[in-house]
Amino acid sequence: MSVSAERLVEELQIFDVDCDEALAEKLVELCLLYGQNEEKMATEVIAFLTSTGKGRLTSEILNSFEHECLSKRLPKGPHIASRDGGHAGARDIVSIQELIEVEEEEETLLNSYTTPSKGSQKRVITTPETPLTKRTVSIRSPHQLLSPSSFSPSATRSQKYNSRSNRGEVVTSFGSAQGVSWSGRGGAGNISLKVLGCPEALTGSYKSMFQKLPDIREVLTCKIEELGSDLKEHYQIEAFSPVLAAAQEPVTLLGQIGCDTNGKLNSKSVILEGDREHSSGAQIPVDLSELKEYSLFPGQVVIMEGINTTGRKFIATKLYEGLPLPFYQPTQEDEGFGQTMVLVACGPYTTSDSITYDPLLDLIAIINRDRPDVCILFGPFLDAKHEQVENCLLTSPFEDVFKQCLRTVIEGTRSSGSHLVFVPSLRDVHHEPVYPQPPFTYSDLPREDVKRVRFVSEPCSLSLNGVVFGLTSTDLLFHMGAEEISSSSGTSDRLSRILKHILTQRSYYPLYPPQEDMAIDYENFYTYAQLPVTPDVFIIPSELKYFVKDVLGCICVNPGRLTKGQVGGTFGRLLLRGQRTANREGTRSPCAAVQVVRI
Repeated sequence: MSVSAERLVEELQIFDVDCDEALAEKLVELCLLYGQNEEKMATEVIAFLTSTGKGRLTSEILNSFEHECLSKRLPKGPHIASRDGGHAGARDIVSIQELIEVEEEEETLLNSYTTPSKGSQKRVITTPETPLTKRTVSIRSPHQLLSPSSFSPSATRSQKYNSRSNRGEVVTSFGSAQGVSWSGRGGAGNISLKVLGCPEALTGSYKSMFQKLPDIREVLTCKIEELGSDLKEHYQIEAFSPVLAAAQEPVTLLGQIGCDTNGKLNSKSVILEGDREHSSGAQIPVDLSELKEYSLFPGQVVIMEGINTTGRKFIATKLYEGLPLPFYQPTQEDEGFGQTMVLVACGPYTTSDSITYDPLLDLIAIINRDRPDVCILFGPFLDAKHEQVENCLLTSPFEDVFKQCLRTVIEGTRSSGSHLVFVPSLRDVHHEPVYPQPPFTYSDLPREDVKRVRFVSEPCSLSLNGVVFGLTSTDLLFHMGAEEISSSSGTSDRLSRILKHILTQRSYYPLYPPQEDMAIDYENFYTYAQLPVTPDVFIIPSELKYFVKDVLGCICVNPGRLTKGQVGGTFGRLLLRGQRTANREGTRSPCAAVQVVRI
């Protein structure tokens, strides 16, 4: 049965009822669902509008029409009427085309359990003129794969997003980006993806919400002692003194920065919490008046030199800078790769006033056009902060909406051949909200896509052809920016200071205590959220303004978010030329060019 949207619009216009494209598509679905033609459906709509006194047709009125009129008065069409009513709720989330395919698969499965004589009665006899229908999802467009109206009663498109005029505008660049052809080889390139661990990578779920305070203390103590040992060796410090031991001569203390109140850190509230070996975890207030330059945040492991004449207050005169880890040393397996293009994007993939995933569909079109070798996609894919999620307006389970979104990305980019890397977010409403966060699970991944799709944890260190990427979807810049205090004699870039702290503290989340909405499991944090090496490229999406910076030889990129409220946001693209190489002038970054582009 075929239904024409144009014919439906014409039938409604006879009665002076206007119907836009989105409403017409919904009416077509209802015609197929309830086995009605255009004329009968238009008659039912007009009768409903007249009886309820409605002057025009909207998506809300159309939903009421379906629930109050169609579902009670009319039986469902032959494609949907099922002998097993238990499937009805789940089938609301997929398109009509897929429902037909599910019916065929169930019939095939039942046939496999019957005897040959009975099976021959049910199985359709096929000839070359009438071949058996097979799944054709690979040739469906992303718009056909994703049907927002199936999980949201108000799936209207965002007017502000669709009326934007700055599509494709390059907002910031780094390196030799002029004259670069931003197109990859898709599946034709030779790509090696490896997850680096410290000591191992997080690959699955773990038990959380049961950690004891002594266990947290143990992790923090180990962090202080490990960083302190490396700094002591580098700066050739003879010994550390206890923080409460009075001395008339200058002393050197090792410890962690803290705040003496529950409020925000300031220059008068700084305390130093000593290590276990030398100070037994004791605390002492710190006077920063003698320091000309400093940058501190709660949880920072530092070595300070100064005067502690009373054992009750430490006057700091020198602050030792932290040390980053060495860069990754490529092996023979990492050699021989050519130029690589990488696309990075961070959710939300919907605007705040719509759930139609138009920005995601636009991103898929860009991937199919430019065919990047690797696409790194950060969550949230279904944002816990979206209005329709917060108000529980979605008609399908969060997990089902996410799977439909994931299937759209995977099957919609299949023609490009690009490798896909999915990084979860603590704002993904369907996923485990604990840090570090395990990778997504997707049992329905087609066999043909297994080699090009990779699910990683949050955070993650990923080696791409020997170039190490540091990946995190947590807005660490925003969290640390709200807590950091600094003093400088000249001009100082706050974002560069924070990025330097992350690299020298050797952790994906060095802030302690963490922000209130962060649920950190510290035992697994110590295992899975430390930097194994200094990354060549650090992707750190944030609500703060997009940027590309070179910090301690690491290219740090904030690609922004794909949407900003009701308007479009930005994504990033990188061009890699090979591994890090050394020359007379020092080391050369493997990152040749970076751009941040508006969607």
